[in-house]
Amino acid sequence: MRRGQLVLLVPAVLLAAAWLAPMAWAVATSLKPEGETTAVPSTWIGSEITLDAYALVLGTGGIVKWAINSAVTTLVVTFMTVLLSAMAAYGFARTSFRGRRVLLGLILAGIMVPPQVLIAPLFAEMVALGLVDTWWGIILPQIAAPLIVYILYKFFQEVPPELEQAAFVDGAGRWRVFFTIVLPLSRPVLGAVAIFTFITTWNNFLWPFLVSTDPNTMTLPVGLANVVQGTFGLRYAQIMASVVLAGLPLLVVFVLFQRQIIRGVAHTGLAGQ
Repeated sequence: MRRGQLVLLVPAVLLAAAWLAPMAWAVATSLKPEGETTAVPSTWIGSEITLDAYALVLGTGGIVKWAINSAVTTLVVTFMTVLLSAMAAYGFARTSFRGRRVLLGLILAGIMVPPQVLIAPLFAEMVALGLVDTWWGIILPQIAAPLIVYILYKFFQEVPPELEQAAFVDGAGRWRVFFTIVLPLSRPVLGAVAIFTFITTWNNFLWPFLVSTDPNTMTLPVGLANVVQGTFGLRYAQIMASVVLAGLPLLVVFVLFQRQIIRGVAHTGLAGQ
């Protein structure tokens, strides 16, 4: 191995260890008997490896219901966010209309506004619409994604317009060009933003926590917070088992689509946004 490669490898290994250590500790704690999770001094491995914590969480914690809720809301948010953002971005990139610059400026301004600032008006709107404790109340506010619109807008600007013009000559309309030419050419960036949206939505805690109090509509992060505060108290093995189970879907998504993520970032300029 060359010296330059070693210089880059050592920091990478240290950073990976720093990121993986908390997850390794969570897994190790979840496999301990409950009485040994607070033992002093702490040990990585208990006197025995047990799956009791996982059995209790899956049996009494409602985690399966919350996981289904998270899966449904996350998939809907991801699909609608990518589709609507792509349509908006393509409109900005390829059409001219009155107020275009103003609207694009508002999109850019939306990137600079912290989402927490909008919590109060969004919640008041959901109350007025009667969407509190409903899936649509969780989904709709998360669909607006100014950053995704801007990323796709910059990408669509780089798509050669000659491809679209050839389709127009053949009689294709704007919608047909968008769905049959532009979107297939945009698969790398669409895949990347879809995966990032999926991960962000799955991990979102604050908004679902505020808008859902019914256990039947709670998402997984909200349900786990209730587990920590209520049902299991401070039973650390069960808390860590819940955390591990909540993180498994994201790990599976990353393992299955890591090439898509890397290719999307590398070929669309997403790393520089």
